[in-house]
Amino acid sequence: MDRGRYDALMEVVRSRMTVRAFEPAQAVPREHYEMILEAARHSPSGANAQPWHFIVITEQGLKDRIMEYFRDEQVARAKLRMKFPTPDYRGLGTAPGMIVVASDFRWVKAFPVLNDGSALDAMYKENAERILLQSVAAATMSAHLAAAALGYNVWWVTAIGQQKAQAAMKPLLGIPPEISVLDIMCFGKPAKPAYKRWKKSLGEIISWNRFDPAHFMTEAQIDEWVANTRHKVMYKDEKNVD
Repeated sequence: MDRGRYDALMEVVRSRMTVRAFEPAQAVPREHYEMILEAARHSPSGANAQPWHFIVITEQGLKDRIMEYFRDEQVARAKLRMKFPTPDYRGLGTAPGMIVVASDFRWVKAFPVLNDGSALDAMYKENAERILLQSVAAATMSAHLAAAALGYNVWWVTAIGQQKAQAAMKPLLGIPPEISVLDIMCFGKPAKPAYKRWKKSLGEIISWNRFDPAHFMTEAQIDEWVANTRHKVMYKDEKNVD
């Protein structure tokens, strides 16, 4: 075993930290975009279908219009009193690097499906969508790690599944109706020093051979975590999470 390679990988993994405001003066060279997406290109996918496409955004006007959509979403959430600790989406406009991650859900045909309209087919298609999303998520994570290896901080923007968001993004970016926007990856140097967010301990996430009942959370426990802990772990430095 080459522990040195593992340690080098873990240095990148631990340095992948989320920030939501960037130093906009720093430009991202085309070579870095290509290096980041070269890492994504080598990711695993169901049936090796590679059901992803990446749109590199370099025009500031486009970044600003994407930011404006999410800023409106931020205001809408506040009016709905969702009590969700929504980030300040104005930071999107400061991102030197921006990549829109898209996929065509017709690729579910590459995975186990019957295509006969039966209830069993519906079950298989539901799982096929999960395979597609897992595949794209794997490629996105590879891109994040490549960006971290290049010295960038990142922001994984996932609040884009709503039909309203799709209707706003697709015409803006010339995306055909059949293709869906799944998330946006922003990266660059942080506007202020980045910090590590809280992570569960290894013991909290591992069971051996069978699920350990001690790890099971009741509905009430999850509700309590959402009410009292979520807002802390989403944004605070891990050193400040009690």
